[in-house]
Amino acid sequence: MDKDMQEVLKKAEVLIEALPYIQKFNRKIIVVKYGGSAMSNEELQKNVIKDVTLLKLVGFKPIIVHGGGKEISRWVGRIGKEAQFVNGLRVTDDETMEIAEMVLGRVNKRLVTMVQELGVRAVGISGKDGGLLKVDKKYADGQDIGFVGEIKEVNAKIIYDLLEKDFLPIVAPVGLDDGFNTYNINADDAACAVARAVGADKLVFLTDIEGLYKDINDKSSFIPRITASDAEELIAAGVIGGGMLPKLGNCTSAVKNGVNRVHILDGRIPHCLLLEIFTNEGVGTMILRDEDKCEVYEGGK
Repeated sequence: MDKDMQEVLKKAEVLIEALPYIQKFNRKIIVVKYGGSAMSNEELQKNVIKDVTLLKLVGFKPIIVHGGGKEISRWVGRIGKEAQFVNGLRVTDDETMEIAEMVLGRVNKRLVTMVQELGVRAVGISGKDGGLLKVDKKYADGQDIGFVGEIKEVNAKIIYDLLEKDFLPIVAPVGLDDGFNTYNINADDAACAVARAVGADKLVFLTDIEGLYKDINDKSSFIPRITASDAEELIAAGVIGGGMLPKLGNCTSAVKNGVNRVHILDGRIPHCLLLEIFTNEGVGTMILRDEDKCEVYEGGK
């Protein structure tokens, strides 16, 4: 058999491997939290949007919740301010909030355009639209960090309406409080809240790390699958630290509040989304419900 034919057959095997997953997740909702380095590299950005668009075309109901952190910091720097963070949360005064909303709006419409260029109808909204994300003021260890919102309510109807009309919703993490003041929302928090509210089957975080490790300095300690309770034990034991700590907390909370599976993927890997969902091995860490513990050892998506 010549080399060209072997390549063709290899492609066919990949498609056949994907078939049971396409069948299993047909018409299921998947929330993709898009941020990190995958947003700052144009080629990676195109790959992510192609992946999400393909998910839509093969029967998934994807929702994108995006951040804009690095771009916001860049614009803040342009006006001579220095970006400040407390426990990973951006300190957001009036001026910074104005910049954040402007940047997130630009990012949102850029993503909408990229999806529509691939032939799929997308609608970009922020948490202000239709009262999607209602917030209270958030504090960091009792410290006032300005216009940073803690989500208290999600009006999922607007998302359901868009999905029902065959649109791909793209959500910017900005919300309103009871006094109609505008608040910046951590994009991880927004993605989790949306996933819980719509009863998503999957929540996927595109990050700058391959997934979970028992020891970040030991690549052989990678964890491909873990239950929510076991993940919480790692947090309690101090194994997980840095920026992964609040992210993993969000993951376990989502699983314990109705989201079937949460995936942590390295958004810098081209087509990581497809590799994780449509292949037997996957490329990241999957967090699952305690009652599905057997799948930690047996595999499954």
